[in-house]
Amino acid sequence: MHFRDKNLIPIWDKIQDGKRLSEADGLRLFQTQDIISLGKMAHFVQKQKSGDGIYFVLNQKIEPTNICVLACKFCDFATKAGKLDAYEMTIQEILRKLTPEIHEVHITGGLHPDWKWEYYLEMLRQIKANFPNLDIKAFTAVEIDFFSKKFKLPLDEVLRQLKDAGLRTMPGGGAEVFSERVRKRLYSSKIGAKTWFEVHKLAHRMGIPTNSTILYGHIETIEERITHMIKLREAQDQTGGFLTFIPLAFQPGDTGIKPSNQFTSAIDDLKMIAVSRLMLDNFPHIKAYWVMLTEEVASIALNFGADDMDGTVGGERIAHDAGAISPSKLAKDQIVKIIKDAGKIPVERDVYYDPLNLHCQSVIGKIPYLNSVSFYQYFEKRQYKILPVSPRRMGILAEAQQIDAGLFSLVDYMRLKRDLEMLPFCIATRDQVKSVMLFSNHGWRDLDGRTIGITDDTATSVKLLKILLESKYGVKASFRRMHSGVNDYSDYDAVLLIGDEALKSNKFGLGGFELVFDLAREWYEWKKLPFVFAVWAVKKSLPAQQKKEIAALIHDSLETAEQRFDDLGKLHAQCLGLVPSETLEYLEGFNYRIGERERAAMEEFQLLLTKVKTESV
Repeated sequence: MHFRDKNLIPIWDKIQDGKRLSEADGLRLFQTQDIISLGKMAHFVQKQKSGDGIYFVLNQKIEPTNICVLACKFCDFATKAGKLDAYEMTIQEILRKLTPEIHEVHITGGLHPDWKWEYYLEMLRQIKANFPNLDIKAFTAVEIDFFSKKFKLPLDEVLRQLKDAGLRTMPGGGAEVFSERVRKRLYSSKIGAKTWFEVHKLAHRMGIPTNSTILYGHIETIEERITHMIKLREAQDQTGGFLTFIPLAFQPGDTGIKPSNQFTSAIDDLKMIAVSRLMLDNFPHIKAYWVMLTEEVASIALNFGADDMDGTVGGERIAHDAGAISPSKLAKDQIVKIIKDAGKIPVERDVYYDPLNLHCQSVIGKIPYLNSVSFYQYFEKRQYKILPVSPRRMGILAEAQQIDAGLFSLVDYMRLKRDLEMLPFCIATRDQVKSVMLFSNHGWRDLDGRTIGITDDTATSVKLLKILLESKYGVKASFRRMHSGVNDYSDYDAVLLIGDEALKSNKFGLGGFELVFDLAREWYEWKKLPFVFAVWAVKKSLPAQQKKEIAALIHDSLETAEQRFDDLGKLHAQCLGLVPSETLEYLEGFNYRIGERERAAMEEFQLLLTKVKTESV
């Protein structure tokens, strides 16, 4: 990379070495005039996390009321009861704004002085009853704190009741900027950083992932922006519960707050996106919220570190009441076009960022775990685009004919044999794997009748666990799906984790569980065979020359990786807390080519699958 600003070179070296950026580094990034180099660095990090994928969701914004007990200076939305612009929505009015086509409803609004607690619970219950496939993202930390105080309920009880009523995730609003100076001047009656973090960390512990935001471009300083990010980064280290970070450009409207410029500039907006991506190394996603950025700036941000455009956002009023100049609704086709014009894959997602539909051709799926870097680190893309996606979701996309090739879970390959052609490459263990782990408080035979939590990621590993339980140990357990990353594990007698999450928990432990079992080792001790977790396959319908080209790209990538094993996956492994010797030992524990023993292992596994009930879990 050619830098006009030489002060960025030490920061770039840190990024390439997987080292965390400091507060001083963040200030240098904001100060630089070398905006192109800044964008390229952020784009590099973005591609490590999301490949070529850019996420969006079909969503509806619901703001049930603008009547609010607070009077924040920056808000043009809130008003008082009796004012001409005041409104209150009934539950039926809310339901009429929803349709079966949308995937997410985003609910925030004013803090109404008179509504009863049951109104909020019934709102969520009715949404789930009428739209069972709709995910509910609702209520900021400000609202949760308000509910707790108004209805005299502990914070955890507020969250528990909302979760039981249908709450899946929470938005990140209400943070504004973590500065007491700013809070006292602009929103002194609103919660500060301490309460905001208390609510979000509690939600994470209860299995409710959340988002996070910053409101910038008003009276905050650059130093306060950096401090805000560092506090979020520290919280994410503790809980891992934040899904995305959303920089929100301040809309002055008629608030009376007059920044030096009426609106933030495109350069300032792009810097915020890029610096956020570089500073928040432990956040999976950075959102370019087109409602406040405008769709033109948001489209450029997709090459400046952002990998999410939010969505169709029908019904949004808060930003527009404050003067946002973007259209109040952006149609799905236009979002897809913006993402394609940026050279990316439009990925229609759910509330957890699991892909539902890909609006793109020539996509190769990538298992986003350290065990797969041998195939992907040196993969020459050519005309293909790469999408990191969990094993189970890759199978779902393949079934919908939306993936041309990928490293498929063995169970999904077996299920889709009519459509997929296997290539001679795989992820197979010699004896142990260290990243398909059962964390338990009970021995194998004592798991009879117990409940085991399994993440949404797993397809093959859960079948292997079921075979081990029933065919090796003669016990039956029930399985319950849970979102990967943020869970209340106390609900389960044991938990099955796979991939990076399992690898990290295997090293540092998983709170509440005393016993750890490696499923590959259990299989090897039983069958004296390796276990094949995933195989490379291509769509049978692809032209023969295209299949041959993909196979050659995989071969060449693997050959290069095997010559550079000492340096392989360094960036990835550091994020998991692994030292180079641990990384090398881990990667050398796999076979990457299908041989006779791997074929025998697959045949034995398939035979055992027919002997146990493998109902969907």
